[in-house]
Amino acid sequence: MSRTVVAATTDEAVSGVEDGSTVLVGGFGLAGMPFDLIDALIRQGARDLTVVSNNAGNGDVGLAALLRAGRVRKVICSFPRQSDSYVFDELYRAGRVELEVVPQGTLAERMRAAGAGIGGFYSPVGVGTALAEGKETREIDGRTYVLEQPIKGDVALISAHRADPLGNLVYRKTARNFGPVMATAATTVVAQVTDIVPVGHIDPETVVTPGIFVDRLVRAEARRLTVQGAR
Repeated sequence: MSRTVVAATTDEAVSGVEDGSTVLVGGFGLAGMPFDLIDALIRQGARDLTVVSNNAGNGDVGLAALLRAGRVRKVICSFPRQSDSYVFDELYRAGRVELEVVPQGTLAERMRAAGAGIGGFYSPVGVGTALAEGKETREIDGRTYVLEQPIKGDVALISAHRADPLGNLVYRKTARNFGPVMATAATTVVAQVTDIVPVGHIDPETVVTPGIFVDRLVRAEARRLTVQGAR
């Protein structure tokens, strides 16, 4: 029997997210961003969140809206600043949100390590920079590496193109980005999709995230967004 629950609404899909949770949020900029789930999380009201994502929000939508609502205590990401990251910029300069910068490949691998049950790994990225301060280092075959810890989420909010009621997910092109690794690295995984098809209508060879990783599934409308530049 499937463990995936097909929620009737996005509000139902994000119910139970607790204050202080670590929330993994898919998306590379706007591509693959679970906008409807983020909007529902704002309505749900959870506060003091640690958000893990590639970016720190664009314009006034998605993560930026969550930040604007004052729900985020800390952001862990690779690219906190772009031309339209003015919401994050304002909050960070005012000391209202913390930031941990993680190189993009390291960010993905730290989540993958959590999903794979790996206690940590050594990486050469960041050695000799501020990113390595306070971290254990080790020399291996004449090269210095820094120890990186897994990033595990209490909740992952991801977006996929298509699913079946068992929770098997198919992504669309670059919108796939961090979704697969986040789906393995969180205690509760919530996926919004544009289409839910009957079981058997998805070729098993095209499934990227098997349903065993997906706890809640909800259908949400596809969006085509245009974000204005920095103010």
